Amino acid sequence: MFQMSCKGQKYNYMKSTQKLGLSVLAGVLLSLAWPMAPFTLFIFIAFVPLISIANQVTKARQLFGYTFLSFLIWNVTATWWLWNSTGTGAVAAITANTLLMCLPWWGYFVFKKKYTSNISLLLLAIFWLSFEYIHLNWELSWPWLTLGNVFATNTKWIQWYEYTGIGGGSLVVLTVNIIIYQLLQHILQKATRKIISIKAASIVALFVAVLTFNSFVTPSNTLQSASSNNVVIVQPNISPYDKFELSTATNQIKLLINLSERALDSNTSLIIWPETAMSVADWQENIGTNNYYQPIFEFTNKHPGLTLISGIETFKNYGNTKATPTARKTDNGMYYDAFNAAIAIKSGETFQLYNKSKLVPGVESLPSFLRFLAPAFEKFGGTTGGYGISDSVSIFYNKGNPYISAPIICYESIYGEYVGSYVKKGATLLAIITNDGWWGNTPGHKQHLALAKLRAIETRRWVARSANTGISAVINNKGELLSQQPWNKAAFIKYTIPNNTELTFYVKYGDYIFKISTALGFLFFITQIFLAMKQRFTKP
Repeated sequence: MFQMSCKGQKYNYMKSTQKLGLSVLAGVLLSLAWPMAPFTLFIFIAFVPLISIANQVTKARQLFGYTFLSFLIWNVTATWWLWNSTGTGAVAAITANTLLMCLPWWGYFVFKKKYTSNISLLLLAIFWLSFEYIHLNWELSWPWLTLGNVFATNTKWIQWYEYTGIGGGSLVVLTVNIIIYQLLQHILQKATRKIISIKAASIVALFVAVLTFNSFVTPSNTLQSASSNNVVIVQPNISPYDKFELSTATNQIKLLINLSERALDSNTSLIIWPETAMSVADWQENIGTNNYYQPIFEFTNKHPGLTLISGIETFKNYGNTKATPTARKTDNGMYYDAFNAAIAIKSGETFQLYNKSKLVPGVESLPSFLRFLAPAFEKFGGTTGGYGISDSVSIFYNKGNPYISAPIICYESIYGEYVGSYVKKGATLLAIITNDGWWGNTPGHKQHLALAKLRAIETRRWVARSANTGISAVINNKGELLSQQPWNKAAFIKYTIPNNTELTFYVKYGDYIFKISTALGFLFFITQIFLAMKQRFTKP
């Protein structure tokens, strides 16, 4: 009996070790698949070990432990560079994101006991897609690791994103993982050759269908040529820790103007400076008279045919009224908002402003349910009241300028449907302004650049990207990188960019795959609640 007990303990230990190994394997596969790692195809088997674990464990807390480990490995290895910006924020973001990723698996564990394997795995896909959609849209949004982003460095594979957006990518990744898991199960269980062949053929058929569809998808041929008009993109390479110092503001503006003057010619229609390039924060009504900014207005007056788009820090005064939830209060009782904004300046016209609306959680904004933690966030580099936001997107259009620009500020460029709303409003060019210098020379700024390629494909708009410390770039409407300036270099790009006015299927309908999945998930849970209540009240 003692021997049997020892053998049982040894068997359980081996099973636990096996599951631990599968958990680590899943995390490693996800990490190796992620941009900028070189093994993108690993994403198609990365969830297989987790599905295997979920079907072996008998307790929810066991599954939580294994999935938490997998997703922690993935989050740390893919987004560790957040630490360079804020250590506390990085720990909070990585921990929170890891916990949230475990929720769909908890749902799968609960319902796999009640339904067949096929239905349970379908529910897993629905739960995961619902999680990704909610994570795109709630107050703690952090969609950096949405599965559909995995192909950002392989844009030739995903020209069909103009129809589906990244939701289509997530759906394909989940579908392939599920079918491969089922195929391996059939092989291990020594199923008939017919069943194994059907599963194998379904994987091949899915890839063939996607690749065939991809080969027929090409950008619209109705591009409106910008003739000889060109865009100048400026990369000043100013330290993000120094750029807000008033003592250096004058020299910084001189550098931006000097780089612009060196690049522009008589055909230049648009100049783009990076996020917060105009860093001397002032009241919005005082921008035109701000002494620091006078050289900028003189520069645009000297070149009346061009428009300058720049990032800018501004304030708006509300007097004694708390006009917005983000309004801050001064010691004398005045309310105001601070904005991370974009400005369009053209000689002879009133300047246009757009206030960044997709804010970085914890650093630029606090969710309403975490406002009580504001002092702590301020201490560790965040903002207490949070920035104010615009109610909707704005586009910059100036008379005589061929480009209708979408002023996309930094973090906003990772939201497909949101970027599409600029295009719906008439934008013909995606002007992304960013400051990735906080992260240092890490995979962070490279991933951010890669995600901009997805926006180009989804909208079939060219991207002109101005990054303070790099990488500034021009991306065409196929998601191809045509010109770039390297990290940590003061430089500029001059490029002739065409316009496009066509609306893609994705721009018209947005994240419909995510929305359908979320609706199905909601209906499923409502049905479960109804059935549970019915069972409870019909008991004798």
